[in-house]
Amino acid sequence: MTHDVYIYALLGGMLIGLSATALLALDGHVMGMSGIVGNLFKRSPGDRSWRWFFVLGVLGVGFIASRLWPSTIGQSPASAPLLVLAGLLVGFGTQLGKGCTTGHGVCGLSRWSMRSLVATLIFMASAFITVNLLYR
Repeated sequence: MTHDVYIYALLGGMLIGLSATALLALDGHVMGMSGIVGNLFKRSPGDRSWRWFFVLGVLGVGFIASRLWPSTIGQSPASAPLLVLAGLLVGFGTQLGKGCTTGHGVCGLSRWSMRSLVATLIFMASAFITVNLLYR
């Protein structure tokens, strides 16, 4: 790994923090992706529009990044059906846990939420166990 990786990680983290802060400060919404995506069709039309713009912005930036820096995206080691299944399981888990890593780990912890601390510790422990079971 080069030192550039650390700079990119720092810049990416700063952009996530800035985005979460801006959405909360300017619009009063918490930047939890599972809540944003999960409520695309459930809320009133006025509440849906900002969600659609947010999701389209995230997808758009991903698309642009894949075109400008294709080597940073890489090839997935899993098949498309397995990725879809994993995505559905993550979606189910985030609904069960009442939030995702951005909602709890970034926004909840920054607001000193005890529920978010517990959720983030469970996310991290689950990830640690999964990686160690799969790759050791």
